[in-house]
Amino acid sequence: MSAGLHLTVEEYGRMVERGAFDHLNRKIELIRGEIREMNPDGPAHDDSIIYLTDWSAHSAPRDQIRVTVQTGLTISELDSRPEPDLLWIRAGRYRDQHPAASDVKLAIEVSDSTLKSDLIEKAALYAEAKIVEYWIVDVQGRCVHVFREPKNGEYTDRTVAKPGEQLQPLQPCATALDIQDLFG
Repeated sequence: MSAGLHLTVEEYGRMVERGAFDHLNRKIELIRGEIREMNPDGPAHDDSIIYLTDWSAHSAPRDQIRVTVQTGLTISELDSRPEPDLLWIRAGRYRDQHPAASDVKLAIEVSDSTLKSDLIEKAALYAEAKIVEYWIVDVQGRCVHVFREPKNGEYTDRTVAKPGEQLQPLQPCATALDIQDLFG
């Protein structure tokens, strides 16, 4: 009888530091103790990330927020280190450790082929970690799923923003996201 190997964030971090995954020609992340392969990014996915990065850099208040792209997020209590497509994190330096859930003001996943996982698994993970706001940019559905108010491991406020609407994050920012423009 065999069982899967469950890793803690610390064990995973040591493996990364020692180059255990350097030979892999693909991206991975740690979700609830399991190493998961991430889907390769297509042009629509990358275009959305470029657009959102530009919007974030011009909208987020620099004195309060740093915008990161595909940065590891440490959720030790859930043995997870996902790599959301974009994070708005508390301004500061993260030289000695990855940002923690408490540093996150907004997590964004761009979903071209991973919608089910992002809607179910990642939403539950981020809600359990008490990430205050989580957006899923649904490339195929041309909408943004918005999750807010994490409580008891789930988001109690769920909405969908569609083309023709503006989306304002909870974190005050200079410019709302124009959903129509996002999907061009």
